[in-house]
Amino acid sequence: MILYLHGFRSSPSSMKARLVGERMAELGLAADFVCPQLPASPAAAMALALELIEGVPADQLCLIGSSLGGYYVTWLAERVGCRAVVLNPAVTPLRNLDQHVGVTTQFHSDEPFEFKQEYIAELDALAVAEISRPERYFLIAATGDEVLDYRDMLAHYAGARQHLIEGSDHAIGEFAGHVAPVLAFCGVGAGR
Repeated sequence: MILYLHGFRSSPSSMKARLVGERMAELGLAADFVCPQLPASPAAAMALALELIEGVPADQLCLIGSSLGGYYVTWLAERVGCRAVVLNPAVTPLRNLDQHVGVTTQFHSDEPFEFKQEYIAELDALAVAEISRPERYFLIAATGDEVLDYRDMLAHYAGARQHLIEGSDHAIGEFAGHVAPVLAFCGVGAGR
């Protein structure tokens, strides 16, 4: 099973989530791919994720997370002991999320998105100071990320498999070219 967690104000309609889901469907594995719409509350998002992976053995589970989803995936992977792919992950989201408190909309729809002040403490509770088993992680980071600093990512996932993209952007616009190695890391043989 692959559980994909999207980023802040994003959705299952994000380009990266769609590309992974489409490739899984092409391989006849659509039922093994789950990408929920995450609630704004980090605590509620993690409760939903834990519910979705309940009963799945760690060796049959891989998590993929983009941006804030990467922060979430790191907490989940440390908790359940599975593999994780992090795509331009947030490492220290508390640095600037207070400026996003309030009501806005999601990136892929006009649906309202409310980020409350108390969610910052919920995020802090999910912080992972240091990953315990770097070999379980695959980091894809872009030097051109305009939102997050790739150097923080490289340091936080030291010892993990790392692929640094020169240039690009926060969305990893050329992600289609990275789907195969991501799925291979997740154990999807045809992804090689």
